Amino acid sequence: MLIISACLCGIDCKYNGKNNRNPVFEELLRRGLALPVCPEQLGGLATPREAAEILGGSGKQVLEGQSRVMNRQGQEVTAAFIRGAEQTLKIVQAVDPDLIVFKSRSPSCGVGTVYDGNFSSRLKDGDGVTTALLKMHGYSVIDDETYLAHHEQQI
Repeated sequence: MLIISACLCGIDCKYNGKNNRNPVFEELLRRGLALPVCPEQLGGLATPREAAEILGGSGKQVLEGQSRVMNRQGQEVTAAFIRGAEQTLKIVQAVDPDLIVFKSRSPSCGVGTVYDGNFSSRLKDGDGVTTALLKMHGYSVIDDETYLAHHEQQI
């Protein structure tokens, strides 16, 4: 069983009300091999919602109280991102997936890089809030691009 960012499975849960549909992930879901999650929705954020980015750090710093998640309107949404990460962790612990595949660059799900907090489309090193929490608990998380580069031929 895989846990996959819901937006990759064609579920309209992105900040703009759309998705990041990929037929590979849709097929995994259709075959019952994947469980979709959206940490931002699990944290109580509406869809659609204002875009958000991590200001002054990465997901790990958000969890340590050293950084914040802000939306484009300047409203702090840190608590919702942490709540969503905690709820996702509960699902992961219950399912014990073989692999977690999250959407690259997301402030929740990003793996290795996230947007820089200035809404400039520039990237910085670090994980999203949910990815950071899952890694702190010993779970392996890869991004969708890495998964597709290594698994697309097997589907």
